Amino acid sequence: MVIWITGASSGIGKELSYQYAKQGHQLIISARTMTTLKEVSEACHQPKNIKVLPLDIEKHDSIDLKVKEALTFWGHIDLLINNAGISQRSLIIETDFLVYKKMIDINYLGTVALSKALLPHFIKRKKGHFAVVSSLMGKFASPYRSGYCGAKHALHGFFDALRMEHEKDNIAVTIVCPGFVQTNVAKNALIADGTTQNTDDEATKNGLPVSVFCKKMINAIERKKFEVYIAGKEKKGILLKRFFPRLLHKLVLRSQVR
Repeated sequence: MVIWITGASSGIGKELSYQYAKQGHQLIISARTMTTLKEVSEACHQPKNIKVLPLDIEKHDSIDLKVKEALTFWGHIDLLINNAGISQRSLIIETDFLVYKKMIDINYLGTVALSKALLPHFIKRKKGHFAVVSSLMGKFASPYRSGYCGAKHALHGFFDALRMEHEKDNIAVTIVCPGFVQTNVAKNALIADGTTQNTDDEATKNGLPVSVFCKKMINAIERKKFEVYIAGKEKKGILLKRFFPRLLHKLVLRSQVR
């Protein structure tokens, strides 16, 4: 199977690359920095099965050409894992509007642009699979993450529609919603002025090990699940949001999560 993974230079994307490579799949790995991608590629099992394709998901105008380039590597793509993204940690009243624009440009429009550019290839082959890394924040919200929540919520609407429109073309969509995972997502999060936070938080440090998370994610993709929540106790927020939204509101406020 040929798998294209975005955001492959660190965290979930890097670990997915390692685990899928160990299974013997042919990979295309993408992120902004070529040197880091080469390091990931060389650390993978059978590096000859890994192709490196630098990609800045925020540069929407370049994406059509990147898809054409990706298709030259192995001749086709079976699975696109939309993992590239960035988080946020700042109060609404303090946050520069450009931070919200960046959240949408990267987390939502970048993912939509890449998936839409690859869609004709999947339709032509009458098969394909989009996996989308959303978040529990795509299902409910938390203070300090307003822009991130908004962009992740948008992904659900778009990809639920894509699944419905292209079931006839044998195209699958799996939306993956992580809770806290031990990655650099908090360190790389944008604060109010658009700079990076550069500090971790306790919830992320105590989250699921990234290797454990990725095993569960790969299993969900193999089973072609529509939507999956991979998290610790914070996963209970999904049910609370549906049945007891006021209780969830109170619990989140009480938790003082940053």
